[in-house]
Amino acid sequence: MPEAMAVPRGPQRGRNKGGAYVDRDKPAQIRFSNISAAKAVADAVRTSLGPKGMDKMIQDEKGDVTITNDGATILKQMQVLHPAAKMLVELSKAQDIEAGDGTTSVVVIAGALLDACSKLLQKGIHPTIISESFQKAVDKGVEVLTDMSRPMQLSDRDTLLNSATTSLCSKVVSQYSSLLAPMSVDAVMRVIDPATATGVDLHDIKIIKKLGGTIDDCELVDGLVLTQKVASTGVTRVEKAKIGLIQFCLSPPKTDMDNQIVVSDYAQMDRVLREERAYILNMVKQIKKAGCNVLLIQKSILRDALSDLALHFLNKMKIMVVKEIEREDIEFICKTIGTKPIAHIDHFTAEMLGMAELAEEVSLDGSGKLIKITGCASPGKTVSIVVRGSNKLVIEEAERSIHDALCVIRCLVKKRALIAGGGAPEIELAVRLAEYSRTLAGMEAYCVRAYGDALEVIPSTLAENAGLNPISTVTELRNKHAQGDKMAGINVRKGGISNILEELVVQPLLVSISALTLATETVRSILKIDDVVNTR
Repeated sequence: MPEAMAVPRGPQRGRNKGGAYVDRDKPAQIRFSNISAAKAVADAVRTSLGPKGMDKMIQDEKGDVTITNDGATILKQMQVLHPAAKMLVELSKAQDIEAGDGTTSVVVIAGALLDACSKLLQKGIHPTIISESFQKAVDKGVEVLTDMSRPMQLSDRDTLLNSATTSLCSKVVSQYSSLLAPMSVDAVMRVIDPATATGVDLHDIKIIKKLGGTIDDCELVDGLVLTQKVASTGVTRVEKAKIGLIQFCLSPPKTDMDNQIVVSDYAQMDRVLREERAYILNMVKQIKKAGCNVLLIQKSILRDALSDLALHFLNKMKIMVVKEIEREDIEFICKTIGTKPIAHIDHFTAEMLGMAELAEEVSLDGSGKLIKITGCASPGKTVSIVVRGSNKLVIEEAERSIHDALCVIRCLVKKRALIAGGGAPEIELAVRLAEYSRTLAGMEAYCVRAYGDALEVIPSTLAENAGLNPISTVTELRNKHAQGDKMAGINVRKGGISNILEELVVQPLLVSISALTLATETVRSILKIDDVVNTR
């Protein structure tokens, strides 16, 4: 039988010899080229897995440098040419959208499964059989994961903190996790109603990056934070603020076409200027009449959104003016302070305004200013997080880390179950799938067994990155799990194996399940490809 397994090199190629399936040459080559390309991508991010993972420094063609160890970010910045390798980039993107965390793990798992596939293909097993067995294995795997998970309530703040801290531990900013974890938990809890929520819209949590200070200066603001400057120097603090958001221009009107007015004598010119002045004064009076004392002005492309004359009048009337509000921020601002955007001066009435206790410009010790609007009368469910950092790289990495922590809490809102971290679920899956494979017959048993063994890549990589001996660590872990200790995992801090739940290393069930299913789907679709056709 073994000689039938090997691909014959004679004129017989492609025929069934001795009943075993023998692949034609071209599809086999295509498959192996796809698998090796995808494995190369997986190996590139493997070293950045886990709390002791390394960071990658990525330089783009402009010379901008990014330092990160978020799998999705690394792969997004890498310019991958091979179509099969691009599938892995898409895979980490999908995991980023679905769960937000575990973007490195999902690629590493896919790489290990592909490795297992190439070994099975070399033994002469048909790709369809491998693909179907993998589907069986993943269905069984989801069952095992669900069995070992523990339900939790959103009111249990400590558990939420532990999962957020676990997510932050593998990031560059891990030493600040005691500050950033509670911040992320509070942010999510403020924008949802814990009793009824089934998901979190992360657009309701605005992350504002401001250079200067250190990460210790990050803060959570219940209200609105604007990075724009106050236009007039006169008013920088308004209590009992009534806020209007306008989308029209406070400047003399222009015609739609280009026109030139020829003024022959001074009296005519005077009349034009007086007319302008009266027009602007009229607008400003109407704004004041509505009781508005803080004015936000949307950025305008066509002409100055705010003429100097209008600014002068607004200043006299003690109205605080913030201009250059970006169009995409409008929705968030309206939701936060309960105003409505006003598109024309005739609609500027008191009921369109939003109320707040305080609107003030805050100076950040020597590194610019922020405008904070707090104590809104009819607050929407939104919060702002101000991220500070000494340089651009740190701030961007902090923003990505906070985003991951927010996603972890979002996963817990979607599916309220926790699972141990530290490689425990993967080893448990490997042990359970090996048991399951004994109940199957034929080739399937072999493939399911290989699937289970492939999952051991996560604990062995964790151990390797932490500087432990991967082989002895994984063997000891497997031994513990075979004896029924489901929660045994790699404790990276102490460099050994311990009960991971006691060490408070937890992750949401959704992260593990979606990583497993998405990785398997990708591997199955790569397996099914037997030819690559280029079109010009």
